[in-house]
Amino acid sequence: MPVTSVLKDPQTLTLTVNASFPVPVTRLWDAYLDPRQIEKFWGPVEYPATFTRHDGAVGGRSNYYMTSPEGEQFHGYWTWTEVVEHKFFEVTDGFAHADGSINPDLPATRTVFSFDPQEDGCRLTITSNFDSVADLEQVVAMGMIDGTRSAMSQIEQVLIDLRDYAQSFATEAQVLSDTQVRISRIIRGTQEQVWRAHHDPELMKRWMLGPDGWLMTECILPAKAGDSYRYWWEPGPGVEGQGFGFTGVCLTSTPHNFESFTEQMLDTDYPATLNETAFTPMQSGTLLSLVITYPDAQTRDMVLGTGMVDGMEASYARLESLL
Repeated sequence: MPVTSVLKDPQTLTLTVNASFPVPVTRLWDAYLDPRQIEKFWGPVEYPATFTRHDGAVGGRSNYYMTSPEGEQFHGYWTWTEVVEHKFFEVTDGFAHADGSINPDLPATRTVFSFDPQEDGCRLTITSNFDSVADLEQVVAMGMIDGTRSAMSQIEQVLIDLRDYAQSFATEAQVLSDTQVRISRIIRGTQEQVWRAHHDPELMKRWMLGPDGWLMTECILPAKAGDSYRYWWEPGPGVEGQGFGFTGVCLTSTPHNFESFTEQMLDTDYPATLNETAFTPMQSGTLLSLVITYPDAQTRDMVLGTGMVDGMEASYARLESLL
């Protein structure tokens, strides 16, 4: 059991969890920053978590929900207020409604996750700061202490899995819900390099090609949120197929960390999707995490059935060769 103590202090209005792990700080840090990993242990064993956004940078946001054995969902959020890589990060941790909006009827806490190296691994200290004794007692009565112990009992296996993830760089798709899919890929390059590769039109024309033989003939990028973009591909010599492209609008952009935009296939009546991409530095490279929200499950399955993931993997492998 990694948890060594859970301390409730009504005088300082804090609840502090101490835990130790036989791994370096960098591996434990990556487990918290990777949405594929944190959702395996953020919820208690009986209430697994699903993260639909996990933007681990100052000003970023995490949205998640826990699912009960009966299928009921309990939503929460983080807003990221401070991050010092491999040292600590601080978030506002609160409850949310199903649409992601803040639930003001339940307490929010200022929570600090501190990572400290030890001779045999590392120590994690999670300190939740409350506004009142009533708020502290309310979350304790809701089962926070037992839930935390149950959740953290799963981390050791996750850390083993993370070692395997660090050795695998293949693009993977994970269905999050009837309308959402998360595409993940660790790219061997710095966060700045990977961000630039997605925002330099001449560079994008060299790697964002999908299967071999296709050419990106048009790449118009937005300069800021609110601007539109346009991509177009054509089959190269000897390649069968018809040209296609996408257009949309940039909704938000936090350089090097996060962006969101709409996407619609040109010359079709397919409805637009919402694409949200986080660029997260990891020990082995930069984790690209793209959450796509489709209008319905039928559209989701149709797009996945086109070989989209294989095409993205070919492009990302090409990008790595350039980096």
